Amino acid sequence: MCGIAGVLNFDGSPVDPRALKRMTDALAHRGPDGEGWFHDKGLGLGHRRLAIIDLSEAGRQPMITEDGRYALIYNGEIYNFREIRRELKELGYNFRSNTDSEVLLNSWAEWGRDSLRKFNGMFAFAMWDSKEQVLHLARDRYGIKPLYVRKLADRLSFASEQRGILAERGERGEIDAEGLLEYFTFQNIFTDRTLTTGIRMVPAGTVMSITSAGRSCCWRYWDYHFIEPSKPVDEMEYREELDRLLHQAVERQLVSDVEIGSYLSGGIDSGTITAIGSKSLPRLKTFTCGFDLSSASGRELDFDERVAAEAMSALFKTEHYEIVLNSSDMEHCLDDVVRQIEEPRVGQSYPNFLVARLASKFVKVVLSGAGGDELFGGYPWRYYRADASSHFETFIDEYYGYWHRLVGNQQLRRLFAPIWPQVSHVWTRDIFRDVFLQHENKLETREDYVNHCLYFEARTFLHGLLVVEDKLSMAHGLETRVPLLDNDLVDFAMTCPISLKVRNLDAGIRVDENLPGNKREAYFAKSQEGKSILREVMSRNIPETITKAEKQGFSSPDASWFRGESSNFVQRRLADPESSVYEFLDFREVQLLLDEHQSGRANRRLLVWSMLSLDSLLSQ
Repeated sequence: MCGIAGVLNFDGSPVDPRALKRMTDALAHRGPDGEGWFHDKGLGLGHRRLAIIDLSEAGRQPMITEDGRYALIYNGEIYNFREIRRELKELGYNFRSNTDSEVLLNSWAEWGRDSLRKFNGMFAFAMWDSKEQVLHLARDRYGIKPLYVRKLADRLSFASEQRGILAERGERGEIDAEGLLEYFTFQNIFTDRTLTTGIRMVPAGTVMSITSAGRSCCWRYWDYHFIEPSKPVDEMEYREELDRLLHQAVERQLVSDVEIGSYLSGGIDSGTITAIGSKSLPRLKTFTCGFDLSSASGRELDFDERVAAEAMSALFKTEHYEIVLNSSDMEHCLDDVVRQIEEPRVGQSYPNFLVARLASKFVKVVLSGAGGDELFGGYPWRYYRADASSHFETFIDEYYGYWHRLVGNQQLRRLFAPIWPQVSHVWTRDIFRDVFLQHENKLETREDYVNHCLYFEARTFLHGLLVVEDKLSMAHGLETRVPLLDNDLVDFAMTCPISLKVRNLDAGIRVDENLPGNKREAYFAKSQEGKSILREVMSRNIPETITKAEKQGFSSPDASWFRGESSNFVQRRLADPESSVYEFLDFREVQLLLDEHQSGRANRRLLVWSMLSLDSLLSQ
């Protein structure tokens, strides 16, 4: 796991080594174990190393092929690298290290872009072809590892984090107003935009190729495709195959030359990872984040999952560590969190930041249960269901209205009144619609609708979570692995019948209910209906108190904190009309929204967090 950065000057002029050093220095937290650089005409590559596999000097990057044609800088882990290495050795390739990096390098030399289809893992890399004078930038299937680019008239620069690009010339980023509108609609960014003007993200499952003269193109080599099987097999066969694939996925991702731990939230996803991982790693270290609920109320009283996590730790005999957060922890770390994630995305991310800090004190690698909900239908109350087929655009209109996580269209216009002339041309409904461009399957059955919903959440919601998790773990020099996003397991999940994922498809909150937007709390509902096949398979290893528990999203009791213990903090950050946040947001509208939350008329916790995050971003 590492940090990568580079510059390609289109006029062929040499890259300033001092600028490249500034870029890698900005990523030092991602790679405290070493650094290296490579220069070739108008190209400069820089690397910061976090040594996980083959800790020797042989694993240093940039890494060059024996013939000198290809140069690689790489961030990630390829878990099937040993199988690919054997194949390459049979083809006559020699290896100087035991790293997956060298396997990636020689795979590209042998198969070019087709090698991307062979890799089972997480990665972002830059590959320079000195013969063709082309730079290739690529991300893994799911977008676990981020990669940012900025293309100007005279050069292209890229890095694992936006700060790496800005460090090239010591710049301070400017807010992208269109990206801000997108974020405040969905509490996420669905396009390749960021909140920094001019900086884009290479899409997941994509390779971007740039010639030395500046011509560029993108090729998407993989995408999710959720579909009902044409010939479903017996349910028992699905169960047995899932059990096999779960064990295979976790065991694959235990490859490491440093110690591995696991998050243990108290739910079935991290419980699955821990149950399987603890069989191979006795005294596996596990980490849980809990909350002080002394001032919580309503649904928040169930947000602390420590009791369930402790029970599983005792069952699997793990070495268990916990951190308990209160409102002052949120206040204290807000600015650090925003600085590390560089822009707000899905959810309140400070618990992830603090539990990653805890884990990093004991291990260099931690396993996460991310992906289970999106693959196996963990949020039944969020899935659009219709009684009969309807036009695709009707589905888009109704589902789009449901995913206004922060504010709706009319309110968005009032909230962004100071900059509305700059962003009025942005149609967030079209942004939402474009997510489905490659997934326009038939809409004839309820299962078809749910498959569209799973595709949407994997492409957007899960991707946002993965980006945040990468930033917050790497802030502490910690590598997070996600076994449930093993290629074979994902391929299985995408064709697993919906009836095995979501029982009682008619139950739950329908997406087209006439709930007022400011009162809809369906995002935080509970259900026992989702992930049915995963619950049944893991009942062999995990207690019924976990496998039959109601699913709820991981969350903190911010709604109560923002109304009570942290209300003064919110006021200090957002009550000053001279604050820089009001260059973008309307002061009066913000105060009305805050009052709605404080009075209990609405739960605006996501919006309050987002406004606090924007204020913090602008203040740094």
